[in-house]
Amino acid sequence: MLCLGIESTAHTIGIGIIDSDFNILANEKDTLTTEKGGLVPKELADHHYEKFIYVLKKALQKANVSLKEIDLIAFSIGPGIGNALKVGATAARALSLKLNVPLIGVNHCVAHIEAGKAFTKSKDPIVVYASGANTQIIGFQKGKYRVFGETLDTGIGNLLDSFGREIGMGFPAGPKIDENYFKSNNLIELPYSVKGMDLAFSGLLTAITKIKNKYPVEDLCYSLMHTSFAMIAEVTERALAHTGKKEVLLTGGVACSKALQKMIQEMCVERKAKLFITPPALAVDNGAMIAIQGIIEFNAGNKTKIINSAINQRFRTDDVKVNWI
Repeated sequence: MLCLGIESTAHTIGIGIIDSDFNILANEKDTLTTEKGGLVPKELADHHYEKFIYVLKKALQKANVSLKEIDLIAFSIGPGIGNALKVGATAARALSLKLNVPLIGVNHCVAHIEAGKAFTKSKDPIVVYASGANTQIIGFQKGKYRVFGETLDTGIGNLLDSFGREIGMGFPAGPKIDENYFKSNNLIELPYSVKGMDLAFSGLLTAITKIKNKYPVEDLCYSLMHTSFAMIAEVTERALAHTGKKEVLLTGGVACSKALQKMIQEMCVERKAKLFITPPALAVDNGAMIAIQGIIEFNAGNKTKIINSAINQRFRTDDVKVNWI
């Protein structure tokens, strides 16, 4: 079986082609980047429409297959930015009808988790899902991925990118901030907002923006990451203690951060837990993870009728009935 997965939740239009053994035959994408400002929904949609055929052709060529050989179409049905999601959903419906193959709309967040588990061989982890728009501490219990803690305002990736724009790093800024983290150990005191099991980052952004001209860039980057990642590590440790689980899986775009990996690893050593890190190509938004989730759900008997394929911008991780575990 060959599954073609379409990712279009935010800045990336991605297409992955996966076989039934989870071999990645192709994982192509094109990402909209900006030097100033945030992501404009209309511009995202325009970008994704413009680049879709280009990315599709690249994926088919890389996989060395034709469209007629595709057996299943999967797409991100949510959560995400509406204008962007609609591009992927529209393309997925069209391909499903043209090829007369099943369609599966998958939860973007759950796809991150399952792709990470598939390629790290993690079995039952506490998941640190850290991306642009999302920051959630998740674990599987009683038929669903339960969210034990999450951001109450902005995602960790958006925090880093927003600060990066403030100091002229452009978008995405996370990798550049990560590089600067290791150039300093001068910790500037910043707001530390853990509320029970939840996190709040907006006050941290406000505080560091106010002092951006008073300290060297590397000190600011170190302090921002150290404070925000310590908050994530604290909630993750609590989730481990609460559930008794012995694994932690890092996934989402910010999982590529060496600083975050280092901090979570140190916590795992103290908790006698094992850390699994999703490979970078699967940690960021990509079509292969959507295809992986498509195959998993198809094998569990799930399908999405065209009439039920409308996007859901607020499709939460814990709304998904996990019938494949």
